[in-house]
Amino acid sequence: MPAAVLFPALWALAPGRISAGLTALSYFLAASRGLPVGVSVFYATDMGVALGFWLAASSLFVLVHTVLWTPKSGWQRPIRYAIAWILMSLPPFGITGWASPVTAAGVLFPGSGWLGLAATAAGLSMMTTRIWPIPTLVFSTAFALSALIWTQPKTPEGWTGIDTEFHHGSSGEHAGYEQHLATIHLVQDAATAGHTWIVLPESAFGIWTPTTERLWEHALAGLDVTVAGGAIVVTEAGYDSVMIEVSGKEARILYRERMPVPVSMWQPWSTGGASTQVFGNPTGSFAGTAIAPLICYEQLLVWPVLQSMVFEPDVIVATGNGWWTGDSNIVAIQKASAEAWASLFGVPLVMAFNT
Repeated sequence: MPAAVLFPALWALAPGRISAGLTALSYFLAASRGLPVGVSVFYATDMGVALGFWLAASSLFVLVHTVLWTPKSGWQRPIRYAIAWILMSLPPFGITGWASPVTAAGVLFPGSGWLGLAATAAGLSMMTTRIWPIPTLVFSTAFALSALIWTQPKTPEGWTGIDTEFHHGSSGEHAGYEQHLATIHLVQDAATAGHTWIVLPESAFGIWTPTTERLWEHALAGLDVTVAGGAIVVTEAGYDSVMIEVSGKEARILYRERMPVPVSMWQPWSTGGASTQVFGNPTGSFAGTAIAPLICYEQLLVWPVLQSMVFEPDVIVATGNGWWTGDSNIVAIQKASAEAWASLFGVPLVMAFNT
C-alpha cells in the first residue's frame, strides 16, 4: 500500500495523455492482478474471457485519469488529481475504484482518523507537483515510523470471526444442510471457548428461509451467543446480499449490502441479480453494538467504509466468500484493506472469510 503513493507522481510525469492512460492501466492491472484467475474460476471459463473482464474492469479508472491528465504544471495537476481520486471513490465511477492509493492512509498514519486521511490526500496531490520529493520523504518517514509501532487492529473481547473452507463447485451453489451442520458445530465450539458474539463469513447461511431460521434458532437455543452471518434473501426483483443476526430466540436482517460485485452479482440491465443500496444503511446494530458492516467487494472500495465511519461505529465487521478466488491474492487484499481502514480510525475489527 505505501508504494501506491508513487502512482500520482508517475501519472503526472507522463510525457503525454496516452502515456498517462497507460500508466493508469498498468497500475490498475497490477493492483487487480488476481482478477483473471477469480473470473476463470467463478464463471468456469477460459483465461481469454477472464483477461477481457480484467481489461474491462480497468476502463473507468483509465478513462478518468486519461481525461484529467494535463501537460500544464502548477496548480492544475494537483487539483486534477484530487478530482480523479474523488471521482474514483464515489459512485458511479467509484464502483470500480479498487486499490485507491488513499487506502494507504491506514498504514502511513494509523490512529489518526480523518486528519490522517486528509494528510494522505494532500500528499498524493503534492506528488503531482515539482516538489514531489518532499511528500515522498514525508510518506517514507511515516511508513518507517508506522512499521516500528504497527499492531494489528484489535478484536473486541468476547468477539470472534470464524473462517471456513467450504468449496462450491459453481457460482449457483449455496450452503446445503451438511454445511449448515458443520457451521453450527464451529459456532458451538466457539461458544464453548467463551465467545459470545460470533461472526460468520458472507453467504454462510446460504438462502435465508423460515426453515433455515428455525434450524439455527433451535441449534443456538440454550447457548449464550449471538451470531452474525451472510445470507441471500430472495426478493421479487432478484435478491439481497445481507448479514443476518440470529440467536436462540430470534433472527433478523441487520445489514443489506450497499455494493455487490458488478456483473457477477449486481446486474442493473436485467432482473434476477443482487440489489444495491449504494448509500443505504451505513451501519448496523449487532447485539446492541454499532458496527460498520463491509461485505466482500465493499472492502475494496472507498466510499462504503468512509460513509460508515461518519457515524462512529464501535466495530468494523468484514466478511467475504472467496471460494472462487483460487490461489490469487484477492482475499489477502480484502483483508489488508479492512485492516488499513480499521487501523486508520482506531476501530476494532472482526473478520470472517470462506476460502
